[in-house]
Amino acid sequence: MTDMPPRLAEIIDEFASAPREVVLEMLLEFADAVPALPAELAGHDGMEQVPECQTAFFLRAQVQPDGVVRAYFDCPPEAPTTRAFAGILAEGLAGAGAAEVLAVPDDLYARMGLDQAISPLRVRGGTAILARLKRQVREQAA
Repeated sequence: MTDMPPRLAEIIDEFASAPREVVLEMLLEFADAVPALPAELAGHDGMEQVPECQTAFFLRAQVQPDGVVRAYFDCPPEAPTTRAFAGILAEGLAGAGAAEVLAVPDDLYARMGLDQAISPLRVRGGTAILARLKRQVREQAA
């Protein structure tokens, strides 16, 4: 059984052990961690929209020939919580292989304690982002 990427495990631990009153602040710091889309994805070409998110959210996972997953996310700055989910995944999954991405627990946000800090609707959106990302990786790795 492959473990999830080490950086993502660190992020989960940081959130899980943080005092509840700083969790939201920590979360929002990740909103700035979303890299800009490459030119070929401008206009969301080849990206999948995540309708479970209240805001327009697009993602694309590409499994490279060496097995490393590159994840691309796009979400407007006016949706900082949702952008923060993308930032956590962008940072936590950087350099990860397909098996590591697929090993990320589906209840990631609950493990981070975010279900105590943000609305269930937002947690559901974040969970849908992860599920779609993993599905894209699974389809390409098959």
